[in-house]
Amino acid sequence: MTSFENITDFFSKIPSLHFGFTDLLDILLVTFVLYNGIKLIRETRAFQLVKGLVLLGIAYLVVYQLEMQASTYMFRIVFQNIFIVLIILFQQEIRQIIERLGKSKFSSLGLILKGGQNDVFETVRDSIIEIAKAVQRMSDSKTGSLIVMEKEMLLGDVIKTGTPVDAHVSHELIGNIFFPKSPLHDGAAVVRNGRLLCAGCVLPLTKSDEISSDLGTRHRAAIGMSEQSDAMIVVTSEETGTISVAFKGELTRDLTEAKLREMLIDYLIDSPDNRFTTGDGTFSKIIKGMKKWKRKKN
Repeated sequence: MTSFENITDFFSKIPSLHFGFTDLLDILLVTFVLYNGIKLIRETRAFQLVKGLVLLGIAYLVVYQLEMQASTYMFRIVFQNIFIVLIILFQQEIRQIIERLGKSKFSSLGLILKGGQNDVFETVRDSIIEIAKAVQRMSDSKTGSLIVMEKEMLLGDVIKTGTPVDAHVSHELIGNIFFPKSPLHDGAAVVRNGRLLCAGCVLPLTKSDEISSDLGTRHRAAIGMSEQSDAMIVVTSEETGTISVAFKGELTRDLTEAKLREMLIDYLIDSPDNRFTTGDGTFSKIIKGMKKWKRKKN
């Protein structure tokens, strides 16, 4: 009997199956485990690997149904050994996920009940204005800074390396963080959904050999972070005061306050595939409200 026949046979028996309280509890338990499992790994860069594994699984089903013998054998060998390899490569991430699961306090339900996502757009837009203003001031005074504007890919691994702030973004706060004598000025600040989550974070440096020799550690860290995520990273040089933005491994330099503000709004707000994250998922209603609000403002 083929897989398709097995599936057909299963669904044909559904009307005769007894569905009781235990079955309902079973479904709810599986849903809870899957939901929280995805939520926990979503804040790590390992989540990108999970998406790749899903695509591999789909490809395996396709070649199996098409009875492509060589490809089916190759995928079978891969999946027989891949989980052992993943456990070895990501043992630290797995340990952190299990620890976080033990510390979970069902914060997602509280966030939804509070309804705090309704003003996300206003918060993001205001934060962009404040960041652009702060960056221009730091450019004028030749103060070095490094600000990560998170988008869809949550940067939990990076956030853990810094000091929690979780505050409303203002140009005064950013200026204080990157003040030369501040204990956090050498690291990066991370902004999510218009709030400054943390500062003093350590970013991965780019390994590219094509980077200009006149670029310092901040610029290399900005490019490195942009290579490994979909974030947009803003940098000011303490030597020249130049404002730059790193995105997808590329560095755009010599920006003005207005141009920086425009770039951030275009990517974080006006991007057609934009999805704001509240830590629990995607809310399409937010995007509709954002577009409507922006049209009214214009």
